[in-house]
Amino acid sequence: MILVFGGTTEGRKAVEVLEEGGNAYYYSTKTGEQDITLHHGQRIDGALDAEAMLTFCREHDIRLIVDAAHPFAYQLHQTIAQVSESQNIPTIRYERIYPERDAEITWIDDYSQIPHDIHSLLATTGVQSIAKLKPLEAEGIRIYYRILRRESSIALALKQGASPEQLCYYEDPQDIPVEAETILLKESGLSGGFSEKVEAAKAKGMRIIALKRPQTPQIFTIVNGPYGLRRAVEKLLPEFYPLHSGLTTGTCATAAAVAAVSASQNPSVVPVILPNGETIHVPVGYGEGYAYCIKEAGDDPDVTNGIEIRASVKPSETFEILGGEGVGRFTLPGFDYPPGEAAINKAPREMIRQNLERFGMPLQVTISVPQGAEIARRTFNPRLGIEGGISIIGVSGIVKPFSEEAFIDSIRKCMNVAKASGTNRVVINSGGKSERFVKALYPDLPRQAFVEYGNYIGETLKIAHELNFESVTLGVMLGKAVKLAAGHLDTHSRKTTMDLDFIQQMLQESGIKIDISDITLARELWERISSDKLKDFAHTVIRHCATYCNPLLPKASLTILLIDDNGVIYG
Repeated sequence: MILVFGGTTEGRKAVEVLEEGGNAYYYSTKTGEQDITLHHGQRIDGALDAEAMLTFCREHDIRLIVDAAHPFAYQLHQTIAQVSESQNIPTIRYERIYPERDAEITWIDDYSQIPHDIHSLLATTGVQSIAKLKPLEAEGIRIYYRILRRESSIALALKQGASPEQLCYYEDPQDIPVEAETILLKESGLSGGFSEKVEAAKAKGMRIIALKRPQTPQIFTIVNGPYGLRRAVEKLLPEFYPLHSGLTTGTCATAAAVAAVSASQNPSVVPVILPNGETIHVPVGYGEGYAYCIKEAGDDPDVTNGIEIRASVKPSETFEILGGEGVGRFTLPGFDYPPGEAAINKAPREMIRQNLERFGMPLQVTISVPQGAEIARRTFNPRLGIEGGISIIGVSGIVKPFSEEAFIDSIRKCMNVAKASGTNRVVINSGGKSERFVKALYPDLPRQAFVEYGNYIGETLKIAHELNFESVTLGVMLGKAVKLAAGHLDTHSRKTTMDLDFIQQMLQESGIKIDISDITLARELWERISSDKLKDFAHTVIRHCATYCNPLLPKASLTILLIDDNGVIYG
């Protein structure tokens, strides 16, 4: 069981990550005032001291703790560390992303270091800091306290000695409603609006004092984003997720590039900043004149799993990314880069650039994949017009197993290539079998005009509309067709099953009276229905499918073709 300490933006994100596992967990907040929806989690509210936390962990078999509490909840962090160490429970600290410390800001370790040469101060450090700041008022410093506009915070502020006139409230970090020469901030990170507060204070010419965040206990595993959290949970409590995540080829290429620049230090693990700003740590290795990263697909079926992705670097006048052995080249329009360029997509290029910028010198980076040419033959690349190797891809940097997002993104790429081929018609099919049958009807279309939708019929039709195709042909076999006819635009078995009652209704509409109570597969209908009624039934199924598909293509003509197992096409 997992115990999460939240009440923050990070706590909310931790819930989103843990909900993906479908397993039970506990979510703890001090006040119970955070509005959050839990489907698999159970909420517990109220502060826990060391004894209470220890008892809870023992009674509920807590095997992993996620500390996503506020960075300045120092006592809570120490209590968690104490319980974690004594009970041998691993703890993941979900940290915030922090900008580099600005030299124009006065940084302090505690409230006693606040300079005394100020006349007025706006304190944004929370209601608990009021008692610590009261001595400054005795020295004649006028202080305003920015707190949350809620009854419990106001009551506590007044109890600690603040007057109503000293209290101010504002939601927008860039709004400073009072006149003060100095502002006191906590180093609250990007999610705490720290950068926006600094920007607003500088715009008003205010002096800025910032309280440094407390150090994280060394026994914690530190992550600063949702992908890192999931990967840490997968490592420390593997059974929580039925399927484990992996790394994109873009992340592996980036890790190899960072390692190549850092080769003199020979690190076995390097930090990689993902497109969402978080940092994960990736294992790397070294060869003669290059560094490498082993592609890790997790539980996502991927022919690139386990391959070696290499990077070599050398000084250059400008920053440049090249494709070496085993990296394909675009031969058709419709991609991020023109034909002739290495098949390294925009997101991985930006990842590599961003991660190497910190080294402060322009570099020429060459990405290579020794097994790439052979593996590419087992991918969509030849169909897409990518020749000579694999493509370096990845939008988020992380591959979630059987990810809808990844599959739909691949559909979108295929549709873009189809559009770029100049065709006005795109032919979408569930797979290679249906495509072979339909292809004979359109011998003049380029091969790029044929796109597989898998199970995502609705998403593929929406993409066709976005790309302004004039004509769309949908090839579908009966198993998916009966689901689509019932209104299921995603036909995956985990989303929907065959509805025998609805199939019986369609048979009745077609004037067919047969018993189907014992069928397990839709294709059995081809044998059950008499040959003189097959066309009537096929047209009924197509009519119902069109009811749900046509609204997704308001500006295009749609042709639906129903295909039986022998390649007979009804339309």
